[in-house]
Order: sequence, then C-alpha cells, then structure tokens
Amino acid sequence: MHLTLYGNPATKKNSARILRNHSGRPFVAPSKAFVEYEGNCLLQIKRPLSPLSARLNVCCIYYMATARRVDLANLIEATTDILVKAGVLEDDNSKIVAAHDGSRVLLDRKNPRAEIEIKEMEEKDEKIDSSNV
Repeated sequence: MHLTLYGNPATKKNSARILRNHSGRPFVAPSKAFVEYEGNCLLQIKRPLSPLSARLNVCCIYYMATARRVDLANLIEATTDILVKAGVLEDDNSKIVAAHDGSRVLLDRKNPRAEIEIKEMEEKDEKIDSSNV
C-alpha cells in the first residue's frame, strides 16, 4: 500500500500545549501545527475495509519544507498514530508495525509531504537466526 500525505510533516511532541479539560484539570495536548497536519492527513486517507494487522514494514520518507533539524522518530510516531486513527493500521505496536526500514527525512521546499509505503513482512524477516547472532 502506498500513501502520499501532502503538507509539511509535523510531530506531536514539539511545541506541546498544556490545556484544561471540562473539569479544569490540565493535560498535555499536541502542538497546534500537528493538530492541523493530522486533520489534513485524515482528509487525504481513504479508509480501508479493515485495518491492517499483519507484521508490517512502514517506510516513511518525509519531504520537509525547510532544512531545520527534525527528529525522525517523532515524525514516525506521529505518522503511525495518524494511520491508526484513520483505520489503516489496527494498532502501532511492534507486533503489527515491526519495522520502519528505509525511513528518512529529505528536503522539498515546493512540495512538502510524507510518502508512506506499507508492506507485509515476509516470514523470513520475522525469524532471527541465532547462529548469526
């Protein structure tokens, strides 16, 4: 499965906000930039008939609008959370999202986006050969 999510990728953790719930208790909320990015992505994703639940490699290539430093792990976490919320993935735990092989951050000032390739892992990828460890 291949997805292209247009817009400048954003993380949940940078510029987190402290808000108050209905009873006045404070809680940490994602940044405003992430909330906007997430909403935009959810509009772009066509929900599958059923969420993917096999062992998967979710390769995310991020094309950023600026050359500023960004944390790849935080981008991946935000993306998998969006994919779960959109119903593409059943969950983002390691039994389903087993790898992020090939994920990286690149620069594209004119067309920021996330290119996501989701592939089911082959059985040979799931087994560890203890003789090579």
